[in-house]
Amino acid sequence: MSAPQERSRTSIVLVHGSWHGAWCWKRVLPLLRGAGVDAHAVTLTGVGERAHLMSPSVGIDTHVQDIIGLITAEELQRVVLVGHSYAGNLITCVADRLQRSHPGLLCHLVYLDASVPRPGESWSTPHAPETVAKRLADAQASGGLSFPPPDASVFGLDGADCDWVNRRQTPQPLRVYQAPLDFDPDVVAAIPRSFIDCTTPALPTIDVARQRVRSEPGWKVYELATGHDPMVSAPRELAQLLLAIHHQSCQV
Repeated sequence: MSAPQERSRTSIVLVHGSWHGAWCWKRVLPLLRGAGVDAHAVTLTGVGERAHLMSPSVGIDTHVQDIIGLITAEELQRVVLVGHSYAGNLITCVADRLQRSHPGLLCHLVYLDASVPRPGESWSTPHAPETVAKRLADAQASGGLSFPPPDASVFGLDGADCDWVNRRQTPQPLRVYQAPLDFDPDVVAAIPRSFIDCTTPALPTIDVARQRVRSEPGWKVYELATGHDPMVSAPRELAQLLLAIHHQSCQV
């Protein structure tokens, strides 16, 4: 295979949600790569195996640059960008930045049971007041640096899966929780977008996003009958869906 052909391949980049790391895609990556797809997973600064980099300076821009840094370092040319949960905010901001500087680099955005923000909102904006209050109160133990993960059972996990996620979760940088997001929705909407709704059980903090993608134009909505961490609870079903989206993107 020649170098130009290699560079033109469509890749999948997976971005984990809060408290997680690239480790959460352990069951999905082999399935994507086994199907011949160039797949990558990023770990955001301050969590997962990069938890030692937690600091008061870690913010939305840090995490956006983490994603762009991976895409740049791997010299990816056509990317299906997948954002889980909190990372819906990140892939939105990444899309705004890359669509301006490298139009066509991102060929599809996949919001995996994820936040779907509007300009000026923060990650916390659609959350219930009691959820926001609890997270801010929990952050006091770290001096306002971070807030701890919930028990993974809230993601619909149990048994060994729940234990596996609980062992690996790490605190989330607090600064990313209430920071307003700056992006042009028209720029982002120029990229095809899909939303994967994990319905069983449905995580309440994603309710606003579920309503938006069903009421706004331009969205393709899929449903998975599993909980909020489908990469753990339904890796084969998730991989099949991502492969189908990837295949569609390759045809464009």
